[in-house]
Amino acid sequence: MKIGYARVSSTGQDYQTQLDKLQAAGCKKIFFEKQSGKSADDRAELQKALDFLELGGEGWTLVVTKLDRLARSMNDLTSITSKLQKNGVGFIVLDQNIDTTTPTGKLLFNILGSLAEFERDLINSRCDEGRRAAKLKGVQFGRKAKLTDEQLDALRADVKAGILSMQAIADKYQIARNSVYRLVGAKESA
Repeated sequence: MKIGYARVSSTGQDYQTQLDKLQAAGCKKIFFEKQSGKSADDRAELQKALDFLELGGEGWTLVVTKLDRLARSMNDLTSITSKLQKNGVGFIVLDQNIDTTTPTGKLLFNILGSLAEFERDLINSRCDEGRRAAKLKGVQFGRKAKLTDEQLDALRADVKAGILSMQAIADKYQIARNSVYRLVGAKESA
């Protein structure tokens, strides 16, 4: 069974053209909404369509007119199509001639997915290079230390003196007890 999904972004737009194409493609049920496509999680009708497809499962197909009607980011697209694939549901994009129910369609979709993954890897690599360069320039990452060097020395002296319990030391310096153990390099005993 073919299930259609149509979406427009604003109230000034009309999805009748999408509905006509989906009906012509043989969709037995069509979910449609006027909603921004920024995140799949914010689209109630899309979630209903995906839930409906999950009930049908193997042999059913989700049909959209254009890829950007379903997802605006590669993360959303990958997430949605992974769920479909896991449930044996096909995926057709009418205007781009993508049909994952055919070997050629699967190939095309996987090539597009691979290109997106390659792009993501390049972005991650550039971010890593930027972080390394910033560290070389002395930029400190992470949150600022809660204790000064003097307070840390005093904390270690308190632990060495053995007068206060670890919890009392933690309370004194307003830190967690496990932080006291971490800062002095001792192992916490239960």
